Amino acid sequence: MNGRRECLEEKVESIEREHKNFVKRKFDRIVERYDLVNFIGSLGQDVFWRKKVALALKKAPLPILDLCCGPFTLSLAILKERLSSIFALDLSFQMLLYGKSKLSKKEKEVIYPLCADAETLPFRSEAFGTLSIAFGLRNLPNKERALKEFYRVLKPGGILAILEFSLPKNFFFKKIYLLYLSKYLPFLGGVLTKDKEAYQYLAESIQKFPPPEKLKQMLLEVEFKKVLYEPLTFGIVTFYLATK
Repeated sequence: MNGRRECLEEKVESIEREHKNFVKRKFDRIVERYDLVNFIGSLGQDVFWRKKVALALKKAPLPILDLCCGPFTLSLAILKERLSSIFALDLSFQMLLYGKSKLSKKEKEVIYPLCADAETLPFRSEAFGTLSIAFGLRNLPNKERALKEFYRVLKPGGILAILEFSLPKNFFFKKIYLLYLSKYLPFLGGVLTKDKEAYQYLAESIQKFPPPEKLKQMLLEVEFKKVLYEPLTFGIVTFYLATK
């Protein structure tokens, strides 16, 4: 019985490793057009979404860790609202390298890039006052493990801010949105990045991601308190705030 359980655990770990490697390869390939596709694909709404997070964290406890940060898009939005040091972590070294190449001298002095896995954070417990993650939780294969890690590295009273895609509740808008995800987004991403598969994966991952009520329950089970969420832009994105 124990041997069968160990075999199953090894198989799950292998699948999770393959998933991470796939996501990393895809992000490495689309890095230079990542923000452009986001901006065009969302009709500029992604700027509004990130500003919403940045404003909510304007007086949040320090220090700040921005997870799955990509080319520092959310880190920079937070920096515009408050001048403070931000640790920016991503699994893709190419994303960090490209993001750093765009930073000003002043920004380089306060943004500290780290290449690491968000599911196994290389920090001591209770090291950060605030954690943020924009459109990255969806890409982590073991979300329960990731949420436990987020909780571990937060100080008591610390804040977790999550920005993630979701599906609209309105039946007719949902139909239109699913068509956009399955047809338009892969086409746009394919044209701009030459990697249509990356955006087909994006569309599939959005549809598989837990709905807001389920994610709230997952956060509560990890022992986060005061879990709030707000749908944005007709529910295609949801903004979550949780307190340790």
